Amino acid sequence: MMNADENVIKVKHEVLRVVAKHAFEGDLESARDDIPYQIIPGPIPQFRCCVYKEREIIRQRIKLCEGKASGPVDDGNIIQVIHAACEDCPISTYTVTENCQNCLGKACINACKFGAIEAGRDRSHIDPQKCKECGHCAKACPYNAIAHLKRPCKNACPVDAITYDEHGISVIDEKKCIRCGQCIHSCPFGAIGMKRWIVPVINALKDPKKKVYAMVAPATEGQFGPDITMNSWKKAMEELGFDGFVEVGLGGDMTAAYEAEEWREAYQIGEKKVTSCCPAFVNMVRKHFPELADRVSTTISPMAAVSRMLKCQDPDCVTVFIGPCVAKKSEIVDQKIEGNADYALSYSEIRAIMRAKGVTLRLDDTSYQESSIYGKRFGNSGGVTAAVLQSLREDGRVVDDAKVCIANGAKECKKALMLLKAGKLPEDFIEGMACEGGCVGGPSAFNDYISTKKSRDELLNQADGRSIHGNLSKYPMDKFSMHRE
Repeated sequence: MMNADENVIKVKHEVLRVVAKHAFEGDLESARDDIPYQIIPGPIPQFRCCVYKEREIIRQRIKLCEGKASGPVDDGNIIQVIHAACEDCPISTYTVTENCQNCLGKACINACKFGAIEAGRDRSHIDPQKCKECGHCAKACPYNAIAHLKRPCKNACPVDAITYDEHGISVIDEKKCIRCGQCIHSCPFGAIGMKRWIVPVINALKDPKKKVYAMVAPATEGQFGPDITMNSWKKAMEELGFDGFVEVGLGGDMTAAYEAEEWREAYQIGEKKVTSCCPAFVNMVRKHFPELADRVSTTISPMAAVSRMLKCQDPDCVTVFIGPCVAKKSEIVDQKIEGNADYALSYSEIRAIMRAKGVTLRLDDTSYQESSIYGKRFGNSGGVTAAVLQSLREDGRVVDDAKVCIANGAKECKKALMLLKAGKLPEDFIEGMACEGGCVGGPSAFNDYISTKKSRDELLNQADGRSIHGNLSKYPMDKFSMHRE
């Protein structure tokens, strides 16, 4: 996504490229200690106080590229705080503004129980080292002169999973975090990253005994312009060394057909259901609304569906998902769905692997089509609902009166789940997408939703007219299960 600082993005991508290059060359182990010096030659620091801190941040990014935790302790979360980078964040939660009248009453000082506020010549001053962020000073100020400023990472988190330790370093509460990834690209210091599977994927590609398949998300079409098609991706992935390629819109058709049956059965008995294709939404249900866990559809996601299909044909194959979603990594690691993808890569990760091998995406036609238009639109908010209703129509079992709450973004998801928990949800089903706009608005999208829309619509308008069930008749749907259990 283009909302982070350009310099941060440049450094991140360079680390990915260099690590990928050494992984292909087979000398990453010996080169690991030299990479920070290649990227930060010194002696003048590029962005931070000194080259030593810059190099330490590079070292921690290298660990993430290998799928490891950035620090010495691994809590299992795919989202990690890079401590050396987080130390530079200057923002204190409460700050005294120019509205301060330096009044005699000093209500702010009297309200603080930690001695964090002292009088100044022109205005009061808050010591960030002593401030415990209780907010009593802001409430006490008669001029509303104390502003409550949240760090960008904390402000971006939809489930209040981020706090700070005694040193001001951000801490992610693993029990609250839904792995949506919104915090990653909100940090202007690049201090929050994610575990990446660049090295394991490259090792799999280099192994002659393994068959490795690329599975590209439906949200991909339009991300790179109107002339970069699924055929462009198919040829690039084959050039990179993948043994096969599947557009995951096919998985969208699969999920729609089986979720439609669940919706129909639930509607008949008056039970409300929620979708299961967005892993961040599923994480929100399980962690913040555990009493609703049984309402989650048992149908697996499009990614898992395509992976299971490939593994039923070749049990030893390696499946790699490519898309804009951070939470897909969590679906693999945390949800432990049998037969699911082995690895998930963001666009920046796969493009780093491509750059390391000199492979580029080239303009191509739309002759490669493997899903219906409904499967392709699974990446949009409302796309799951449209596909499920279309599947019901094709099957001749339309649920005419069913109403669906299309929750677009984490805030709307949270609101819908609260209504469902309270028994006040007027709709029969919830389609939950943690990212605004759906997967196309994912935190690791190559382009923003507005910029992508025109190109995406242009490409999707060229989709052939195949139906969902007609498309699935070409595949061995009876050879694998479409449910989690």
